[in-house]
Amino acid sequence: MKTAVPCYYHLDVEVSPERVGQVRRILAAHLRLWDLETLVEPVCGGTELLLKAIDEHATDKNTSIELWWNGQHLITAVAENDCDLRPDLDLRACLERIAAMSDGWGCCATDTGSKVIWFSQRARAGERVPLVPTAPAPSLREVLQVPREMPVAALAATAADGGC
Repeated sequence: MKTAVPCYYHLDVEVSPERVGQVRRILAAHLRLWDLETLVEPVCGGTELLLKAIDEHATDKNTSIELWWNGQHLITAVAENDCDLRPDLDLRACLERIAAMSDGWGCCATDTGSKVIWFSQRARAGERVPLVPTAPAPSLREVLQVPREMPVAALAATAADGGC
């Protein structure tokens, strides 16, 4: 397992029913690469909900998906470019499901009038335990010869003979 190194992934996609499954597989592969296997289902499920809702309600199907891993939380953000899409009306059911399955979520507008919907998943204890480095094994040239232990009987014989 890798140590908690911050990771980032960005994907631009034009949403269509067949692309939703492809995006799910791409995101799952990145999460597995980052050793976040346990987050695959909630993250991919939430992203799939958003993409299906955007496909159903938005006129502009171009979206951007971003994943940020900071070592404790994974934040998934989906940005859509449709100025007419109303999260409070069109995406209400989708956002309710995302709120129920995530640790936090939100929606914010950009300067261009598009919206970014994000949600976060906290890594549970034991998922990202960093490796403890081990000392390298010495090569044969580096090993010092350690004197072999003498059997107790040999030590007793040496002492009886007047040795040290």
